Amino acid sequence: MPRRVLVVDDDEDVLDVMTSMLEDLGCEVLYARSGTEALHLLKNDRIDIIITDINMPDIDGVELARRAKQQKPDLGVLVVSGRETAGGGFPVLRKPFTHADLEHTMTGTIGSC
Repeated sequence: MPRRVLVVDDDEDVLDVMTSMLEDLGCEVLYARSGTEALHLLKNDRIDIIITDINMPDIDGVELARRAKQQKPDLGVLVVSGRETAGGGFPVLRKPFTHADLEHTMTGTIGSC
C-alpha cells in the first residue's frame, strides 16, 4: 500500500509539480493550500507524511509541522523553502529541487513511498 502524502503550499504551481513528482515516486497524494486546510485533512484522513512549505500565510510550515506531529506523532515531516535554511528541527528541502533531490531527501529522512 503506498504511503499517503499531504503536500501543503499556497502556490498552485508548486502544488502541481510536487504532486506529480510524488506520484512518480509511488505516493498517494493529497494537497492543501493553507495550514488550516492541512490540519482539517489531518484530522479526517489517513496521512503518513506531510511535506509543507515554510513560508505560508495563516500558519507557517514549521508551526504546521509541530501541530501535525502533536496530532499524529508517527507522521513523517519534511519542510521545503526557497528562503529559509532552518526547519525548526524538521528536515529541510531547499527550493528549487529536482525529482532526484526529493527522492534522496525523503529516503534519507522520512522514508520513501
